[in-house]
Amino acid sequence: MTALIIFVFIIGYLAITLEHPLKLDKTVPALLMASLMWALLAIGFHAGWFDVIDGHENVFSYLAGANNEHADEGFTNLLLHHLGKTAEILVFLIGAMTIVEIIDLHRGFDVLRSWVKTTSKERLLWILAILAFVLSAIIDNLTATIVLITLLRKLIPNKTDRLWFAGLIVIAANAGGAWSPIGDVTTTMLWIGKKVSALHLVERIVLPSIVCMVIPTFIAAKFLPAFRGNIEVDTNDYNEEDKSLLSSRTMLFLGLGMIVSVPIFKTITHLPPYLGMMLALGVVWLVSEYIHPEEDFSEERKHLYSAHQALSRIEMSSILFFLGILMAVAALEALVYGAVMIDGVEVQVGTLRYVAEILSGAIPNQSVVVGILGVLSAVIDNVPLVAASMGMYDLPMDHKLWHLVAYSAGTGGSMLIIGSAAGVAAMGMEKIDFIWYLKKITWLAALGFIIGYFTLLFMESL
Repeated sequence: MTALIIFVFIIGYLAITLEHPLKLDKTVPALLMASLMWALLAIGFHAGWFDVIDGHENVFSYLAGANNEHADEGFTNLLLHHLGKTAEILVFLIGAMTIVEIIDLHRGFDVLRSWVKTTSKERLLWILAILAFVLSAIIDNLTATIVLITLLRKLIPNKTDRLWFAGLIVIAANAGGAWSPIGDVTTTMLWIGKKVSALHLVERIVLPSIVCMVIPTFIAAKFLPAFRGNIEVDTNDYNEEDKSLLSSRTMLFLGLGMIVSVPIFKTITHLPPYLGMMLALGVVWLVSEYIHPEEDFSEERKHLYSAHQALSRIEMSSILFFLGILMAVAALEALVYGAVMIDGVEVQVGTLRYVAEILSGAIPNQSVVVGILGVLSAVIDNVPLVAASMGMYDLPMDHKLWHLVAYSAGTGGSMLIIGSAAGVAAMGMEKIDFIWYLKKITWLAALGFIIGYFTLLFMESL
């Protein structure tokens, strides 16, 4: 039965990785995998075939003929614990996504276009890269990429030129998301899971992330022919849909400000981040109910700018994907696979912790293991990789390993166009070819990742 649970995970994982060839939304295998794994876990546990372990190292066994009320309660609480941890992340993401959609409904992101007034390709690349880096730290790397590629379409009519800019935007957005607790799903997971604190995450990873963004941008701007010369940028070329609304600036700055306030809320109150995000959403929603986007604003048009409209636009399939993958990884974490020697004592551990101990024996240097994780995140979705690493290592908050994991998972995905949510979004919007990205952009992303990783290792050694 243990082998069957692991087999279901591997098959589900492969289906997620091969989403595009199979033409199957990755949410489907994620949900099937999670539900099947927990079903098999429950059947096997109640049959007495294996034990389960909770987050406090308590092992529960179901013994034939014994009073198993304690074991039953332990299993139920274990499931509720993992569901609660997963729900914290999902509620946080729903709140953040809704705020971003409210800003977009009020055309808040169109304000960014008025800031771009250059005709130099080199200068435009730097402006877009810095915007991607900063925006992704606030509104997450996926949304920042979508916003900037939409902006790019209005600035650069030539498709070939746009592809180059889009590739560098993906690198900059992923680098920007890695150092912020709200910039990437993986850093949010580590923050909510109490593996990193917001202050230490920013303090340790911001410089390596800057290096990861600056190196590829500098090389591209100085040495690649695609970024030489000038481009026609007519900042007055607006159509009716491009015009900012009366509420655009207010909603942009309010929305971004409220998202940024979430880590501050957590620091002051010591409450979970999702409550801060609920407060932020409540404030933005309240303002959106009473603000007038247009001069002749009527009740009939109110629904076009309402939070209800924003909620209908958030990508629920992504939320359900995270639910499936996080609960599937939780099942592996809960399944007792074997015993390992810890401080001279044989201790039963979950599957992921067992894998970590095997890896530590084979590759004693954790930095190398995490570096490999970063490379793998270009091929395999980084959400389950980070979820797995959180279950593998029992280390204190702000241990250097968690900073390495945050950086590697956040920036390693840039090495392939399918390696990150930002890359997949850019691929879909601009129809970027996988092989084109591999030939033209991968080496730049890999160079930035490696130099940034060594920068982080050097900082941690100090």
